[in-house]
Amino acid sequence: MTSQAADAPETVAASRRSKLTPEREQEFFDAVLEQIRECGYESVTMEGIAASTRCSKSTLYRQWKTKPQFVAAALRSNRCVRIAGVDTGSLAGDLRAAARAAAAWSRPDTKLLQALGPAVMQDHELAQALRGALVEPEIKALQEILRRGVERGEVRADHPALEYIPAQLLGVLRARPMLDGQYADEEYLERFVEAAVLPSLGLT
Repeated sequence: MTSQAADAPETVAASRRSKLTPEREQEFFDAVLEQIRECGYESVTMEGIAASTRCSKSTLYRQWKTKPQFVAAALRSNRCVRIAGVDTGSLAGDLRAAARAAAAWSRPDTKLLQALGPAVMQDHELAQALRGALVEPEIKALQEILRRGVERGEVRADHPALEYIPAQLLGVLRARPMLDGQYADEEYLERFVEAAVLPSLGLT
């Protein structure tokens, strides 16, 4: 068999992959993440996603060889900063605004994290994709808010609480369903900021 003949199947596969539009690809991603939220990671199958999006299983398997690869790609495609653009001019105002912005995504993001919990312990790529989609962008956004507060002189740079503010805000988002059986809504997060976050920084 010539090299050209050996490369033929790979060329055909690449050609088939190129026919999948970004819009169609995003439809697959949205479908798999929604099914994970509602049914749990273990209950979701490539066959089920194919049926719900009216495509063949082979279409999905040509793009993503395994379910973890597919879900990791879906997570990366949905990466966005939930608290982007927060800048009220004060550290206290920014933290309140960040809490309100986070509340809008509390339910879907927390459900996704809960559903993926066991799976990410077994798949490094999936764990990295989850962290990149739902954790790192928010940590960086909160760190930027805190940096501006330090530059404005609202809190000293060596304040021991600064390191823990992202853990406080993101942690309460994920913990409330377990503690109270409810998702952290806007009213709850605003009260949390006033009662716990601002006092820890010496702000009122």
